[in-house]
Amino acid sequence: RVLSLELNKDRHVERIHRSGINTLDIEPVEGRYMLSGESDGLIVLHDLDNLSRKPSYTCKALFSVGRNHPDVHKFSVETVQWYPHDTGMFTSSSFDKTLKIWDTNTLQPADIFHFEGTVYSHHMSPVATKHCLIAVGTKSPKVQLCDLKSGSSSHILQGHRQEVLAVSWSPRHEYILATGSADGTVKLWDVRRASACLTTLDQHNGEKSNASSEAANTAHNGRVNGLCYTDDGLHLLTFGTDDRMRLWNSSTGENTLVNYGKVCNESRKGLKLAISCGCNSEFAFVPYGSAIAVYTVFTGELITMLRGHYSTVNCCVFQPHFQELYSGSKDCNILAWIPGLREPVPDDISEKSLPQQHFNPAYEDAWSSSDDEG
Repeated sequence: RVLSLELNKDRHVERIHRSGINTLDIEPVEGRYMLSGESDGLIVLHDLDNLSRKPSYTCKALFSVGRNHPDVHKFSVETVQWYPHDTGMFTSSSFDKTLKIWDTNTLQPADIFHFEGTVYSHHMSPVATKHCLIAVGTKSPKVQLCDLKSGSSSHILQGHRQEVLAVSWSPRHEYILATGSADGTVKLWDVRRASACLTTLDQHNGEKSNASSEAANTAHNGRVNGLCYTDDGLHLLTFGTDDRMRLWNSSTGENTLVNYGKVCNESRKGLKLAISCGCNSEFAFVPYGSAIAVYTVFTGELITMLRGHYSTVNCCVFQPHFQELYSGSKDCNILAWIPGLREPVPDDISEKSLPQQHFNPAYEDAWSSSDDEG
């Protein structure tokens, strides 16, 4: 299904946004509701379900937090995320130096965290049961941890030298956090340890080490503005403005040396990549100019370029229940990429007489019907 993703002409995401879309998130419980955040501060909640039951339909916008809302973000919304365990709450962070915790039902902020600098990225752990920490990357080199339970943001992780553009919790270990910075480094932290980080990823795997190797370890020769764990948490994909993506073994910190070739990345801020889950081999969906590049994660092969946006793509999000992809762009559009089905066979041609390659093997019917068996 992923190999046959195409722009779906029958499904439209209602166009509400009037400025570029920076971030999308689909709630993990049902996979039905999607949040989007734009450069003008607007946040919209979309229902992806086909309520009309017609083949051609529009994913309705259920509500938005817009200009007339007293608590709307004043500047660009950079990240939106659902609370991982139910749809009653979602979070948003913005260049207006705040992180807001929203009650979905009342559309009122339950809590607001204020920071000294622009907020580039935040993330809540998808698997945490023992903590309620939100990691926040800001213009400060210090990674902030906000505790939803206490409402404080006292915990700080120090080690980066420039602003933190991307943060991501491991989907495997609830206390492990990855952070990417404009200084070219990616650090892995165990947030229970107050001291230094666990490891600083080194693109050379220690081969160019010198006396001050810790100071020299970089993951990219540019700003690191994208991070994404594989679904099992065993690998971490990083993206930098050196036009490179790298895949790391997240337990050893080793660069796996998968070669994705040149992956254009001119963004000054965070980019949201996605990795498929529920697929036999994982695929990475990467904003690439006005297209989305689809790579095989473990071999680095460029499978296809999904083209349809008119301007820079900032984010994509994968819907694992149906292997669908949604992307948001500077052109104010959200596009739905749906697996294309095989062409219908005209009635007067028997299926058996068709050349075999007519079918995508992924759709071949492996069931035997009881009629055949008598």
